[in-house]
Amino acid sequence: MEQPKNNLKIIAEKKNARVILPNMLTLIGVCIGLTSIRFALDGKFEFAIIAIIFAALIDGLDGRIARLIKGTSKVGKELDSLTDMISFGVAPAFVMFFWKLDTLGRFGWLVCLIYVICVALRLARFNVNSNQEPSWRDNFFEGVPSPAGGILVLTPLIISLTNFNYIELNYDIIVPAFFITTSLLLISKFPSYSFKKIVIQRKTTIFLLFGIVLFFGLLLIFPFSIISISAVVYLLMLPISFFHYQKLKKQNQDKDSVEEDDDLEDVL
Repeated sequence: MEQPKNNLKIIAEKKNARVILPNMLTLIGVCIGLTSIRFALDGKFEFAIIAIIFAALIDGLDGRIARLIKGTSKVGKELDSLTDMISFGVAPAFVMFFWKLDTLGRFGWLVCLIYVICVALRLARFNVNSNQEPSWRDNFFEGVPSPAGGILVLTPLIISLTNFNYIELNYDIIVPAFFITTSLLLISKFPSYSFKKIVIQRKTTIFLLFGIVLFFGLLLIFPFSIISISAVVYLLMLPISFFHYQKLKKQNQDKDSVEEDDDLEDVL
């Protein structure tokens, strides 16, 4: 009887060790997200943006690493949502408030509150829907994910730091418009690509790797210009994802006749 108990204990210890790494990455993401607020307080908005970008990269890695090393846990799932709330909800709202929205008085603060509340609602819905059965809808998010939302609300600030600002822009209108639009996209049921289950042919893998290296190389050389272009490309892809979802929905209508048509599933 002692031997099975010892084996179970060893397995449990190994499981706990595997859980530590992804959770540590998640906590590092929290620290980086909070640090962006400190940069914004000091007027260093470039560093604030870079901090949130790093938090987004870590957010994309911790879940994948957890699944790769079989270190997923319920604590990690909840911790990831809380991290997203800080790094892509509270932090971007404060950064933009210190940059522009504080000049709009109470309306600027109201816009920040609306955005943060929408991020919280989006994450709460994610936690509820993440236990559903796998389906073709795994390729889509329900609404815009919180990391993308955090980058989108920062887009006016990012554009102001690039050479694309050829014309005089009225940021007093553009910034609240981005906040309100992004808030609606977060809580909407608008289908957006999740990019979680992309199938790449073996012969095209080398081109994919080259594209990734090229993208990050350009990101290091022209960070704010590349981020601005990426944000615009993402916005342009939203209509494409909508029509693609509708097409797949018609193709799978018979298979999903029992399920509700408007339900989507979020996948980390």
